[in-house]
Amino acid sequence: MSLTSKAHGMDGTLVAPDWPPLNLAELGPLFAQFPELGEPARIISSSPRPFSAAGVVAAARARVFIKRHHHSVRNREGLLEEHRFLAYLLAHGAPVPRVLCSSKGETAIESGGWCYEIHEIPGGLDLYEDAPSWTPFLNVAHAHAAGATLARLHLAARDFAAPPRKPRPLVASFTIFAAQNPAEALQSYLAARPSLSHHKPVGTCANLALELLAPFHATLAPLLPALPPLWTHNDLHASNLFWSEAGSTAHATAVIDFGLADRTNAVHDLAHAIERNIVEWLALVRNAKQPPAVHLDHLEVLLDGYESIRPLSAEESAALVPMAALCHAEFALSEADYFLGVLHSEEKAAMAYDGWLVGHARWFASAPGRSLLEFLNRRAQARQLRKGTRS
Repeated sequence: MSLTSKAHGMDGTLVAPDWPPLNLAELGPLFAQFPELGEPARIISSSPRPFSAAGVVAAARARVFIKRHHHSVRNREGLLEEHRFLAYLLAHGAPVPRVLCSSKGETAIESGGWCYEIHEIPGGLDLYEDAPSWTPFLNVAHAHAAGATLARLHLAARDFAAPPRKPRPLVASFTIFAAQNPAEALQSYLAARPSLSHHKPVGTCANLALELLAPFHATLAPLLPALPPLWTHNDLHASNLFWSEAGSTAHATAVIDFGLADRTNAVHDLAHAIERNIVEWLALVRNAKQPPAVHLDHLEVLLDGYESIRPLSAEESAALVPMAALCHAEFALSEADYFLGVLHSEEKAAMAYDGWLVGHARWFASAPGRSLLEFLNRRAQARQLRKGTRS
């Protein structure tokens, strides 16, 4: 990304950023706490991701990736939730970047209402640097590699025992449809976030989504005991991977951006990977009458790649069908919380609680939505049949 300092808009176009871009003046005092880097010399690129200011910075002795968060989005405590997970993954062989420690041993640096973090830049190519979520892989080989990488991440994370994250914006949690009574869980979710609980349209849309998604929860509920809790990434889009090359023999060299991570389960994370990469949701923003493209060829190899490393159980495979429809609900509400409570933008919030929350829920009843679910269901049934044949 060039230094034009544009950010991804709600429809995937580039727009003015919500947060001021990084500048060398602010980085001097920050880098003074990391003497091994030397002084910052040049901001090489600015990230188009919209929820923070970030970029690659060249210092006297290294290049690093820096993110600056407003304290209302990520304070020190919130970043440390992510950093502890990253440190565990790195120690258990997962391909994730190291978060640098200051001379005082701190990885989250608070200053003047902001909170900073500095990451090593992974090896490999940032092929999808400018690609927003909900855009497809360049080829099926990338889809297969992404699935395999997600499985390896799950294996590395399986004994990480931290509790779920505290309520904060922009986290893809799984509590509402993890409960036997989603209506009660929804009220608890909203009550913990005043910007949502005091906003009548949010409540109206959330209850409508609850009604639309009720059949999927009814299918998922008996399978929930077979889904052990797991800390997960929850945003495995191609743009959150570094790559060995652009061609058909590519593999993922690193997983980045754990801002949405939380304690959910492997199926929830896999459903998010499907939701982020397989359905081109941005079409709904640009033209509500144009159905999003669904890349079932990519979906097949994504799942093949995942199961080449971590085969799904019969129950997990069955649970993936309803989870595909349910997984986005809490992140849509979390986005609404961010837009209302942090940016104070009713227009953007409406896109989250109406366009994404309700719009996605409705889409799964459409012909393209049913085709995706039917694909997953056929795969689950084939696994059940193989299980029955073996028994």
